[in-house]
Amino acid sequence: MKTLVRQNATLFPSLPSLLEDFFNRDWADSTLANRNYSATLPAVNVRETNEEYVIDVAAPGMKRDEFKVELDNNVLTISSEREEKHEEHAESGNYTRREFNYQSFQRSFTLPENKVEGEKISARYADGILHIAVPKKDEAKVKPVKQITIG
Repeated sequence: MKTLVRQNATLFPSLPSLLEDFFNRDWADSTLANRNYSATLPAVNVRETNEEYVIDVAAPGMKRDEFKVELDNNVLTISSEREEKHEEHAESGNYTRREFNYQSFQRSFTLPENKVEGEKISARYADGILHIAVPKKDEAKVKPVKQITIG
């Protein structure tokens, strides 16, 4: 059973993505929101330790302030939007060319109900990876085996 559920916000899938999705899809999960249609979504690793869930988002070249991380009704949403401007000046004449490039993504994860401490979620960005730590509540942590003494 999945403890974190991925949701992607993409409205128009591309044909190669649809074919890839058809052959690589987890058929047990048939919800439209959980299909990955966009090649521009950053790769995400989700790990679970006894203390927390750790979500690592590969986003090289981005800046810390370009990310938005929100928690709303047990749904953790990671998003980013940025605009890149490139200017080229030609050697001859007054010709200038501008190219605008808008990049955005949104990834959402449904957190286990009553098992995480939402107010203690932390995030940091280092070396092209956004690290998000989602601490577990004490009752969600696996307790060590207790030995019972036989009297």
